[in-house]
Amino acid sequence: MKTRLCVLAGLAICFAIPAFAQRKEAIDPQTLAQLDAHGMKYSEAYNNNDAAALAALYAEDALFITDRGPVYGRHAIEKWYADAFGQWPITNFSRATYWLNTIDNVAWSVEEWWGILHGESGPVLVEGYESAIYVREGDAWKIRMLTVTEKPRLTK
Repeated sequence: MKTRLCVLAGLAICFAIPAFAQRKEAIDPQTLAQLDAHGMKYSEAYNNNDAAALAALYAEDALFITDRGPVYGRHAIEKWYADAFGQWPITNFSRATYWLNTIDNVAWSVEEWWGILHGESGPVLVEGYESAIYVREGDAWKIRMLTVTEKPRLTK
C-alpha cells in the first residue's frame, strides 16, 4: 500500500511540476539561501560520514528511495546511512543542483552528486542523480522524500 501511495504521489508531483515550476532565479532570496544552507549541511554531513546529522535533515516521516529499496522514517534512514558509512566510508562528496522550485512551503530539486567510496578494494568514484521534495517544518526545511540513483561504475 505504501509503495502504491508513493508512486501515485510521485506521478502527481511530476505532472504538477510543469504547471507550477519556477526557475531558481525566481525563488525568494531568503528561501533560496535557506535551501542552499540545507544543501551545504547535507554535503558536510556526508563528508563527515555523520549518519545522525544526515538524518536530522529529514522530516520525521520521510521516505528515502535507494537502489536497494525504500527506507521509511528518520530513524530507519539514520540506520541506513550508518550501515552504509560503516561498509563504504565516503569522501569528496559534492552535489550540483540543476533544478530547484518552490510553492509556498514545499520545494523540490534535481541534482547530480559524486564522491569517493573507500572499501576493501580501494577507492571508487561514484556518481549519480537525486531528486528531492522538501517541506518547511517551522523555520527549517526538511527532506520529505529523496530518490537516489547511481550511475554504473567504471571497471578496469
